[in-house]
Amino acid sequence: MKKNLAAAAALLVASLGAHAQQKPAQAPQKKPTPAAARLNPVQDHARKLSEQMARDLRLNGYQKNRLQAINEDKQAKIVAINQRNAGNDKLIKQQCDAVCKERDKELQAVLSTDQYSDYYGSRPTYNAFSMNYNKAADAIFVNSVQNPLPASSNGTTIGPARSAAPTPGTK
Repeated sequence: MKKNLAAAAALLVASLGAHAQQKPAQAPQKKPTPAAARLNPVQDHARKLSEQMARDLRLNGYQKNRLQAINEDKQAKIVAINQRNAGNDKLIKQQCDAVCKERDKELQAVLSTDQYSDYYGSRPTYNAFSMNYNKAADAIFVNSVQNPLPASSNGTTIGPARSAAPTPGTK
């Protein structure tokens, strides 16, 4: 019995020693949250346009992905045109109209005939949304400058420091 007990104890010590020598398991890596993978403002604007178009035109998954890529490309071009030609509204409109015509041709290859007809009828609305990117971004920026929000105030305010009240027994 003592031999069995000693053998069991030795086996227990050996298994604990082997377990202690193993590398500790690493905690599973967290996947980035949607907030961590934020889009830049141009991509976000294109995403909003794409989501609206996908709903309006009842697109399938493949069409949504292609539409998103097309809108991101065209939105980037429109923003570049606006920055490059700031102040020259006539030239901006002319070049943006050309970008919108590029989008029309690319979408014609992605959409069905019925979907393209629906898109073509709503095209002025979609184009206006694309071209008004700077105005929307400017309005958000101006509002954030005019009405700044504290980062994390939790309702507190910053004011002058109060003088410490004298403790009893001191002057």
